[in-house]
Amino acid sequence: MADKDEQAVGIPGDDMSNRTGFAKLAKSAGLSPGRLNGSGPIGVIDIGSNSVRLVVYERLSRAATPLFNEKELCGLARGMESTGRLDPEAIASALSSIRRFKALAGQLSVKDLHVLATAAPRDASNGPEFVKAVESITGVPLNMLSGAEEARLSAMGVISGIHLPDGIAGDLGGGSLEVIDVRGHDVGTGETFPVGGLRLEEGSQKSVKKAEKIVVESLSASKVLPGGEGRPFYAIGGTWRSLARLHMRQKGYPLHVMHQYAIKAGEAADFCRMVTRRDIDSLDSIEVVSRNRRPLLAYGAVVLDQVIRIMKPSEIVISALGVREGHLFDLLSPEEKAQDPLIVACEELAWLRSRSPLHADELPAWSAMAFEAIGLDETEEEARLRHAACLLVDIGWRAHPEYRGEQSMNLIAHAAFIGVDHPGRAYLALANYYRHEGLIDEAVSQHIRELASTRYLERARAIGAALRVAHLISAGMPGVIGRTRIEVRDKALALVLPEDLAPLGGSRVARRLGQLAKLIGLEPAIVVE
Repeated sequence: MADKDEQAVGIPGDDMSNRTGFAKLAKSAGLSPGRLNGSGPIGVIDIGSNSVRLVVYERLSRAATPLFNEKELCGLARGMESTGRLDPEAIASALSSIRRFKALAGQLSVKDLHVLATAAPRDASNGPEFVKAVESITGVPLNMLSGAEEARLSAMGVISGIHLPDGIAGDLGGGSLEVIDVRGHDVGTGETFPVGGLRLEEGSQKSVKKAEKIVVESLSASKVLPGGEGRPFYAIGGTWRSLARLHMRQKGYPLHVMHQYAIKAGEAADFCRMVTRRDIDSLDSIEVVSRNRRPLLAYGAVVLDQVIRIMKPSEIVISALGVREGHLFDLLSPEEKAQDPLIVACEELAWLRSRSPLHADELPAWSAMAFEAIGLDETEEEARLRHAACLLVDIGWRAHPEYRGEQSMNLIAHAAFIGVDHPGRAYLALANYYRHEGLIDEAVSQHIRELASTRYLERARAIGAALRVAHLISAGMPGVIGRTRIEVRDKALALVLPEDLAPLGGSRVARRLGQLAKLIGLEPAIVVE
């Protein structure tokens, strides 16, 4: 008979007799073993001019993973252009949402709750009353961001989610647009412009033509945007994500991952002008944009088109990370900020899902030796991706052997990784596929292949072939692979084993080594010394 605590873990009324082992595990762990311990869940309530959102992250980390994410489009800035005040109905909606978010934060055992507010509460005459009500509900001080601080945190969000960014970050909300120059971990001085979607909708009396004149007049004063010529523009904000989602669907883009979706500047400008000319509901694939977002879509397109005209960027890159993630990035230590977010995310996934994270950690150095032996040069970015691929190599081991390659490929391609662009995702996904399936393409997703360059594809096949050899020798366990070498010897690609590891060689290892050797036209050889 299970005790009361064990029964509480299961479904009420369930017979726990055959599940007491699971119940005891759950009780002793305190949370799912599929989650990482640390500082505990950290939550951010983000109060914007159009939306109010709660995001709870698993823990404070260089690669913070959302545990829960919910938003409400409350429209706090609606009517502010004429009244200067937050709309009473919008206030009621926002406060109701914040009460729910506070309850959810408790349910999720949030250890640290942060409340941020931006343009609408900052600029409204009744903003202080609203702030007082929010603080009463949440029990924590509200951090009212200035325009300059909002721009800086947006830049920090880009830095936290994009590897070595070099361009202009722009965060479009319901009330304002913030722009700031970003170079690596350095940010410039931010600018704020009153051209948010809700403010434009009201100020133009819902005329896109009038809105365009307002935007032209406002952004012509920018000192930041002209400095971005020939560099990417990092677009942040729900309206711009909706535009990108529509573009993605109309183009039949193979990967439905918004972060670091890139559009060439000329193509983006043409798309924005098409959106502003057409009736929104008549646009192809408009169903991918929520009805609540559609009224502001044309205004977002007007602002982006003018940004492109002034800045002349190389491309538009969507950043799913902004003020919230920038705020969390600010909380990290200097050592944590210096970490690579992709490598951190892959290390965490290896810890959660591989047979041995220690073995995964041995593979980057071993695979670098293999690449040198077969004569494959790498850029710094390619070496970084190979490192990440090694960490992910065994995350699919629980799947049925017939489907490990396909399932791992899909998991990686669609994972919530940051710090990697879409071609890089394809490299990682394909490397894991080839590691499981060998150098055959029968079941590989053609959509994923389309995203990888010929160079990336060649290196994904090579790392896959090398890791197939490594796993036959080590069985996925640590302490073995680092004692072996791969080198060219007597016109053969040789796997060199120490004498005590000689039994680990064999015909299967030779066949897999042969696949790797075939990439450079050599025969395989297993050497014991």
